[in-house]
Amino acid sequence: MMKFKNPILVWKSLGRLGRIEARDFYIWISPWLIGFIIWRAWPMVYSLYLSFTDFRLLNRPTFTGLENIHTLMADDTYWKSVEVTLGYVIGVVPIGTIIALIAAMTLSQKLRGVNFWRAIYFLPSVVSGVAVAVMWSFILNPDFGLLNSILAVFGIEGPGWHTSETWALPSIILIGWWAGIGSQMIIYIAGIKGIPSVLYESAEIDGAGPFAKFWNITVPMLSPTILFNVVTQLIAAFQAFDHAWALTEGGPNNATRVYIVGLYENAFIFTKMGYASLMAWVLFIIILILTGVMLRISAKRVHYEVEV
Repeated sequence: MMKFKNPILVWKSLGRLGRIEARDFYIWISPWLIGFIIWRAWPMVYSLYLSFTDFRLLNRPTFTGLENIHTLMADDTYWKSVEVTLGYVIGVVPIGTIIALIAAMTLSQKLRGVNFWRAIYFLPSVVSGVAVAVMWSFILNPDFGLLNSILAVFGIEGPGWHTSETWALPSIILIGWWAGIGSQMIIYIAGIKGIPSVLYESAEIDGAGPFAKFWNITVPMLSPTILFNVVTQLIAAFQAFDHAWALTEGGPNNATRVYIVGLYENAFIFTKMGYASLMAWVLFIIILILTGVMLRISAKRVHYEVEV
């Protein structure tokens, strides 16, 4: 069990040069630390207090105890947003990870113009989410959209996509794949390039085929990178907002009402800041728990180079 050390005794034990180095460290880090406290830590703490208040934008917060929690538990629209968000996360993260890994495996080969194709795949990741949604609104337009026009060539009548309650969420998921693959792909390529080639050479000598090398060498060696991408994409998927809001504003009939759409509406349209703060903290707790569970489960499945 770790024992608490007296900071004064630790400071004295550093010696003169150690104290000078520690002092300089805190001086140089102080701008970031002050900014973090003012712009990050304090707003988070204050929003936790607001979660237990009735706070409208132009009024002072009034403490109401657990009333916001009771309202949240009985809010059918809230639970609909949770359902839609879970569907979005399940649709985007696993399949998006697989597509990004396949793209990375392909573009890590020595191909002609490979840098051009890497740039093309990465480009959607740096485009504004609203611009992406506007572009896809033309592609998925049920009347004159590019996708339905292509389907019509093969005699297929395309669906309403973002105007259909059935196809609206799949449309947002499709945009999520397109916009999120590039950043994952670049990280995967960096991880693939870091795998020692001697492992593949040894496997070839033993008669291993492409799939055996991928499953027994690439995947285990790439497991920390896969974990990082999955966790970051999971967090991003739970916070998805711009595509759903810009394309459908959560409709039709709340079919794309992801969690942050409801939070945004309560905060900035209905000005229920206390209720919105509670929603934000619930989302934070959900993400924290799921991330902790993933890290716990992956402890024996992720292989790091420093492990003995």
